[in-house]
Amino acid sequence: MNILTKFSVGQYVYGNRSWLRIIDSRLKIIIVMIFLITPIWAGPIWRLSLVACLLLITFFSFLPSRVWWRSLCFLSCLSILIGFLSLLASSDIQSLESNLRNPDELQQVILENYKNWNVLQIPSQKIWFINFGPYNLSRKAFELGIKTSTLIFTLIHSVNLMLLTTLQEDIVWGLSWFLYPLRKIGLPISKWLFQLLIALRFIPLVQEEFQNIIKSVSVRSINFKNLGFKKSFNVFLTLVERLFQNIFLRIDQGAESLLSKKKIIIRTNRFRTFHPSRSFNVIVNTLSICFICIAIFLRKLYGAL
Repeated sequence: MNILTKFSVGQYVYGNRSWLRIIDSRLKIIIVMIFLITPIWAGPIWRLSLVACLLLITFFSFLPSRVWWRSLCFLSCLSILIGFLSLLASSDIQSLESNLRNPDELQQVILENYKNWNVLQIPSQKIWFINFGPYNLSRKAFELGIKTSTLIFTLIHSVNLMLLTTLQEDIVWGLSWFLYPLRKIGLPISKWLFQLLIALRFIPLVQEEFQNIIKSVSVRSINFKNLGFKKSFNVFLTLVERLFQNIFLRIDQGAESLLSKKKIIIRTNRFRTFHPSRSFNVIVNTLSICFICIAIFLRKLYGAL
């Protein structure tokens, strides 16, 4: 199984079939920041709208389906699982809080019950010798499950879409354009962006080492059932240790190659990718600016709690 080709997460995929590649990197960074920042202190409707918008962008981006469908399915299952676990963990909070209220404050209790009504109520049941319930699925627990699942999905998938369709050098140039005023203060922006570029280039190396560990386990045909839990856990810890050793070895090799050079001149203006000035490119970038303005306007109207 080739993870680098089947699960292309965080690495640029060459091609020219998608209109996402035409968008200016500065606009892409602003759009990604909208997906990352606007869910803060936002209601579930806005969070679900962001997820729907990301899915529409993915389906109509004209990217090859083999590039994104595996990572999208895995991320969707992971987000739903974490949302379901957070929903179960906080579903019975209201029943614990209700005993601490003052019974004389009738009006306050009515208002609290109106705001925090239960979505689902399961009475106590006994199956064999195990007692289940009572179980209350409150509105706050339901909203918390939506918030956690949608936050994980928007955080990972929005950044992954940008990395799939944008060169690492182009991202660094876009960030340097935004951080240009900080250079006047004397901050080492070029060094920080160069470190970010190295980190982005390092993502495929980590995936390659992870793939090598999986291949080494599959070749040896380890039977974990015969080993038992303790020995299987020791094998797992050994594999994790070997993975980090290989990653640190790659880091040392990269550091030695950089230290071998006496002087490194970093010019972020060379990283910019120039696209031909066609009418279609202008239309796509103009629509991107309109999308940013509409998203900010809708967040102000409908994104509040």
